[in-house]
Amino acid sequence: MNVNLRKLKKSLRSRAYVLIVMRHAKAESLGEDGDRTRRITDKGKKQAKEVAKGLDFLDLVPDRIATSSADRTMETLNRMLRYFGDGPKVDVRLSLYQGGIQSVLDEIQATKPKRRVLMILGHEPTVSVSCEWLATSDSDPSQLDLLNLGLSPASLAIFACDRPFNEWTVHGAELIAVLTPHDFNS
Repeated sequence: MNVNLRKLKKSLRSRAYVLIVMRHAKAESLGEDGDRTRRITDKGKKQAKEVAKGLDFLDLVPDRIATSSADRTMETLNRMLRYFGDGPKVDVRLSLYQGGIQSVLDEIQATKPKRRVLMILGHEPTVSVSCEWLATSDSDPSQLDLLNLGLSPASLAIFACDRPFNEWTVHGAELIAVLTPHDFNS
């Protein structure tokens, strides 16, 4: 899928609040140390870099990032922070590793109105299912279809709404785009 990033950037300028829901970058297979300690691969490191640079281009460096405490999400985040700098407030949450959809909704609700761009970094299937619950029915049907397939590693969904995050409800935000790391290289 070819995404016109300049057009996307322009459309997001007028939006008051933007949410980015992202799946961690490509991780190694499950090893003897268990799921929580899985690390990202070399490909995952490149994906995290591509997405961070792409979000910077879109002027979507997050004000706040809520991330799972699993090793692969923390590694993804640390790679991205190299491009984001010290600006984002980072909250590490065990609940985003094990808590399901409600943990994502809780993070959105807990975000103060002064925060304009929020990123939630987590795992499948929680991230894509949460996105399906957030999207309004008037969101682009082709983007909604992409969510039904699930988010591949380092993919993300971008939502926008004119209300502060603490006022967001289920089916209350417009799904603007579903992007993969490849979309930032086109």
